[in-house]
Parts: sequence; C-alpha cells; structure tokens
Amino acid sequence: MNEKARLESDIAALRPWFHNLRIKGVQTAPDHFLGDYPSFKWAHFQQVVPEDLRGCSVLDVGCNAGFYSLEMKKRNAGRVVGIDSDPHYLRQAEFAARQTGEDIEFKLMSVYEVEKLKERFDLVLFMGVLYHLRHPLLALDLLHEHVVGGQMLFQCMQRGEEEVAALSENYDFFNTTIFEQRGFPKVYFMEGRYAGDPTNWFIPNKAAVEAMLRSAGFVIRANPEREVYLVEHGSRHPMAEPPPSLC
Repeated sequence: MNEKARLESDIAALRPWFHNLRIKGVQTAPDHFLGDYPSFKWAHFQQVVPEDLRGCSVLDVGCNAGFYSLEMKKRNAGRVVGIDSDPHYLRQAEFAARQTGEDIEFKLMSVYEVEKLKERFDLVLFMGVLYHLRHPLLALDLLHEHVVGGQMLFQCMQRGEEEVAALSENYDFFNTTIFEQRGFPKVYFMEGRYAGDPTNWFIPNKAAVEAMLRSAGFVIRANPEREVYLVEHGSRHPMAEPPPSLC
C-alpha cells in the first residue's frame, strides 16, 4: 500500500468527519451536506483574525476535528489548545495535527470545565457550540470569567428575524406587545430534533445572540458574517452574578 492509499485508509477509519479537512491532498468529508465545511464559511470572516498571530495564545472550544486550531497555526499562533467533549472528534484532531506536523494540545473537556485550564488566552474560538448546550448563558459566563483574556471569535446558528430592534431599558409589566415585535431577542427551544440532531437545543435569533453576548460581558467589535462575531472581554451585566465553580 502506497502512502496516499494508507492515508486514505486511516482517514476512512476515523469516519464520520464533520470537518472537511485537506490532509496532504486528501479530503476528510468531501460529501459533506453543507458543502466544503467549514472552509467556505471561514472564507467569509477570516479577515477579522490577524494574519500573523505570532506570540498569541489560542483556545479552540469545541474544536471538533481541529479545522480552526490548524488555521490558527497557519497564522503563526504560539500556544494553541483545542478542547472537545467528544473523544471521537479529538482522535480526528490529533490525527490531523500529527499528519500536518502542527504542535497543538488537545484535551477532553467540556466548556463547563474551562476553569481547569487556569489560563486566559489572547484569542478564544467558540464556533458552532452554543446552540448544542443545555446551559448556554452559563457557558458564556464561564468563558468570560476564566479563559477570555482578550478577544473571542464566536459563531452560533441563528433562525428567525435578522432585524435587531432598538429596545428600551425597561418595559411595563402589562406591555406584552414587545414580545411580538420584529427584532426583539428570542430564543427557540427544540425539545426534539432539528436537522436530525438531538443536541440542537436553543436556537436564537440575531437580536438574542447579541443580547446574550453583551449580558455575559462581551463587547461586540465586528460582525463580519451573519452568524459570526468578534468580541472583546468587557464588564459583565450588573445583575449577572459570577458563575459557580464547577470544577
């Protein structure tokens, strides 16, 4: 068996892949239902990440097979740590890093355990994770409290209106019409499945994504693509208590 055939066999043994990586010319998920994912999505917002991350530390939360971790290494990032709660995805990520010769540290860990890292990172990636979580605001609070030292690149599936309404600071108890207003923050709860996935729990509209980020203490700096935000560590909402220690 030649080298390419061996590589193809190893990639096949690690199926199914959700990230379509290109490892020495071989694609890991060429028939992905979303297309060339996540490369085609990355192409729309990669400009908000500096081309040279030399000296920067990066944490990739919910790293899956490591697409974004590898992209950060391509931009000369220093220490890159990828965490995921799925051992299968971590095996894929470790395989991809070995094949590409990149020094990336991968850990079996959920977002609720980030306190264990005891480190703040220059850049945190939190891409495509929030809507899979039973406790999304807790996750944002924990990231703000423990690991986001500078900026966070955030992506979340959105459904519903794309408008963002201008809201007042307070509303009367008997004013119920605001909840029907287009652009009011709304989060849809999926008790069953969405797109065949039983972990698609909470799906916000655009206004809710932005409100949740602000509430957790993040300052929105850029929205380069509909679902993607670059945010900075800021001050938490005055009525949002610090998250509990879960570790």
